[in-house]
Amino acid sequence: MVVPSRPHLSSDNRQVNVPADELFQVICDAASQDPSKMRASTDRLKELLDMTGSFDALSEIAVQQSLPLQVRQLSIIQLKNAVGNHWRSRKLVPLEQRERIRQRCLLLVNEPDDVVAECNQVITAKISRQDFPVTWPAVIPHLVNIIDVNLAARYTGGNSEFLPLRRSLELLHAITKEFSTIKMAGGMRSMAQIVEATHLKLQDYYSAINASLAGLSPSSVADSRVAEDLLLAHLSFKCLTKCATWSYQKIKGDERIGIDSWLQGLFKSTVGQLQVLTEKRVEIVVALQPSSNWSPVVNSSINYLTRHIFAFGKFYRRLLQLDASRFVTFPTSDELVYYYWNKVIQATGGPSGCIANSNGAIFPIRFLVQGMVVFKDSLASWSPTRKDGTVNQHGLSKTFVEDAVKMLVTRFIPLNPSDLEEWMSDPEEWVNVEERDNEQWEYEIRPCGERVLMTLSVQCREFVEPLLRSTWDEVRGLQATDLTTVLQKEAVYCALGRCAHRMKDVISFSEWLQTNLAVEARGTSSTYPILKRRIAWLIGKWVSSSGTTANNPMIWEVLSYLLQDRGPGTDSVVRLTAAVAIRECIDTLDFDVEVFAPYISPIVTHLVSIISEADTLESKRRVSNCLNTLIECAGLKIIPLMQVIAEPIPQLWMAAGEDWLFKAVLLETVSKLVGATMEHSVSLTGLVVPLLRESFSETAISQLDEDGLALWLIALQNTTTLDSVNGAPGLGELFPLAIHLLGNNLDLLGKIVSIVESYTLLDAPRLLQAYGDELFKAFETGMSQALAVNVKGMLSALSLLLQLAGPYQVWGKAMHTSGLFAHVVKTLSEEKFMSTVLMQYVHVLARVAVANNALFLELMSLAGQTLNMPPTQAWEDVLNQWWSRFDNMYEPRHRKLTAMGIASLVATGHPDVLERLPTEICNMWTDVFGELREAVQRASDEGSGTLTLYWDRPAEDLFADCKGTVEFNRRKLAYENDIVRTTQLTAFIGAAMQEAEVACGGRAVFAERYLAKIDPTIMEQIRKEVTGL
Repeated sequence: MVVPSRPHLSSDNRQVNVPADELFQVICDAASQDPSKMRASTDRLKELLDMTGSFDALSEIAVQQSLPLQVRQLSIIQLKNAVGNHWRSRKLVPLEQRERIRQRCLLLVNEPDDVVAECNQVITAKISRQDFPVTWPAVIPHLVNIIDVNLAARYTGGNSEFLPLRRSLELLHAITKEFSTIKMAGGMRSMAQIVEATHLKLQDYYSAINASLAGLSPSSVADSRVAEDLLLAHLSFKCLTKCATWSYQKIKGDERIGIDSWLQGLFKSTVGQLQVLTEKRVEIVVALQPSSNWSPVVNSSINYLTRHIFAFGKFYRRLLQLDASRFVTFPTSDELVYYYWNKVIQATGGPSGCIANSNGAIFPIRFLVQGMVVFKDSLASWSPTRKDGTVNQHGLSKTFVEDAVKMLVTRFIPLNPSDLEEWMSDPEEWVNVEERDNEQWEYEIRPCGERVLMTLSVQCREFVEPLLRSTWDEVRGLQATDLTTVLQKEAVYCALGRCAHRMKDVISFSEWLQTNLAVEARGTSSTYPILKRRIAWLIGKWVSSSGTTANNPMIWEVLSYLLQDRGPGTDSVVRLTAAVAIRECIDTLDFDVEVFAPYISPIVTHLVSIISEADTLESKRRVSNCLNTLIECAGLKIIPLMQVIAEPIPQLWMAAGEDWLFKAVLLETVSKLVGATMEHSVSLTGLVVPLLRESFSETAISQLDEDGLALWLIALQNTTTLDSVNGAPGLGELFPLAIHLLGNNLDLLGKIVSIVESYTLLDAPRLLQAYGDELFKAFETGMSQALAVNVKGMLSALSLLLQLAGPYQVWGKAMHTSGLFAHVVKTLSEEKFMSTVLMQYVHVLARVAVANNALFLELMSLAGQTLNMPPTQAWEDVLNQWWSRFDNMYEPRHRKLTAMGIASLVATGHPDVLERLPTEICNMWTDVFGELREAVQRASDEGSGTLTLYWDRPAEDLFADCKGTVEFNRRKLAYENDIVRTTQLTAFIGAAMQEAEVACGGRAVFAERYLAKIDPTIMEQIRKEVTGL
């Protein structure tokens, strides 16, 4: 592309830091077809867009029609992408530049290029959202004025231009659409102002444009002016219905009375206009059908007219979504619904090919779906019986309902030739689309027809249930020897599956399964895959909707056969559908694994085979999800099949490439397998470790970290060793990775802390000896950056680690060299966290003190040096928190730990500690002694000689997260062997007091300096507790 000369960019009154010449050149390079220039300009463009004046310059380039179109398009695209988030930035857009940009937005009403115009619509809407009505009050009046002048001239024979009229309506629609999404009060007030200023004018605009369409005919649609009028009608109608929909939803109270009158009048007029336009369109398209080569103008006219009719359906559907009960009170609402339904009936009786997914079809699929949805959403108001049991005088008649059901079952629900063709051409993709029916029903006739039938069965059950029962009686005994009969039975089975929750009391599914379905499932006719696929689907729907129980061996017999059958009369669609049905049957509340047990082996074997054979990754994911559900529900019964499931996973993983969704499913499969097999999962370590390494590789970590952590945690919770098993890598080899994530991954810190805890429970002394310094440093780094909730979790894990750490010589030095102990002291000194977090810091210090009080003194001295804090100050801050946080502790075991920790410090004879002995420390001890007395009394009253009733909580409550894993017993054992539980507090304090006497130079000195200051009553109470006398 030849680079044009730079346009004239005005510089008067501009505070420009962006080099305008360079910005223009970079835009030209980026818009060129030269790959080297495009690459070089990309990074520089990002830098320039962060400079003052860049928005102004981009806007000025975009409006100059003398410049190459590619340059203008790229410029306005860049502005569109940035303006929403950065418009308020005075650094990027000074006030005087904002005014110029706003003016240029309105200049583009004469823009011929659609890309530039569409980007300008987004820009104008985003700016209006932030500036209207305060700093840009003229935007709506300006657009309305352009529309007024040009519309009046267009329909009175004056001089009028189509382009500014079209662009102004597009801009007005973009603005109203933007404001209609705002939920904040200020934005709603602005939208109310827009509605007030435009709703009557828009109705007048639409009426004026609509009058020009009265003469629509097969010949007139070839007139370009008619095409323009259709587009203008469509745009004005979109603006009008946007205002109407917002008013219908948002306007309340007294204001609603006035707006309701307008809405009802508008609604009534639209119903009449819809009928007129629809009939004219059918007439025009039928007349034009013999000619397949329509001119561009005719194509445009039909396209605009069709889109306009779609806009009516979209408007009605939205009103129904917002308030269906109010919708049916509008005048002619019943006329609208019946009209739509009659068009659906008319379409079913039309010539072949009249229904198609095309704007040029006689009956476009979208139009029919809209009609069916409007009918469906209105049915609640026309149910024959009201919710209170009374008869609804306006309810649908039995004849109408039965005719509707028959039409749905015979015309819309059956598979059509195009469905069968797609099935044959790409079976797996066909299943994928069918399984997405929850997303498709608003766009496709067959799924929509099924939803209409389901709604009819709910609202008109007294008519629908007998009809479906009689239809079932007619078809169940038919011999499906030809395609027509197969399709007929398939449609009825589909209807019964969709209405299973209503038909369970009408039809005995067990008898049906035994007598008919099981026999048909073994048919070998070439047309039987259609029926077999529906039988598998039907079983899944009846079981999942509680229409029948999954604990019927015949269900598993049929599904197992359909899953593994590879003979004549079946195909991959049947097998894939059977897999999904198996998951639906397993994933039920009353599922009994004992009934299912005989079928586990063949079903698992064939599910694994189907996963390997499937061509699409979506199919692999779907069947893998079925397998995962089965593994979870089968529990220990899956152990004999562990290797069958695990063996193909490495190959599937490699073949998945960068399909992260499938890799996540594979990780879940291994997670489920490990969780189900518990300690037997040790043999899977050779698979788990490589998968985890892959999951946390540089390319995969952002996609698989959560799933990888889930597998890692469940593997640790169920293993019995960190060492290598059968020469394969062991979980211990991954501990350095866990340390790295603990200090650096703040997003998933909660799960990472759980993983570190699981490692701790397996072999804390060994891990500390090998990685103590790195581990404590990771704790310090993580706690320095994490949120309070995660800091609390890390401190709990650290406390557990110190409880299980073994001899202090293994980890004492690392507490200092890592900076962790100094971090704890500093945090307590600064007191920035909430009490519940600071309490956890005290627990950590108490664990260190109980482990070795001499180590604690040394660490305190070193921490003071590290923090450049006088020793007395460090001790004062720590002891203040020790006492203050004691009052925040509600768990008795934590209060006892804190009391034991301070007792260990008393034993050192440190003066800063002993000075608090007469007050805070003695109060702490007497509090805990009191709790112990209460516990003993309660135990005595309840006939037990232990403290269990008071101190303990059930292990199932304490460790609910790991219940059902091997780790549960490890945690329970650690809890029961905790020094806090196994040590008698009175003896511990008595020994500490004796050590303190020695440290102070004897009993007399100790008594004189400290004991004498204790309140005699308290001293006597402590003496009695310690001596037991």
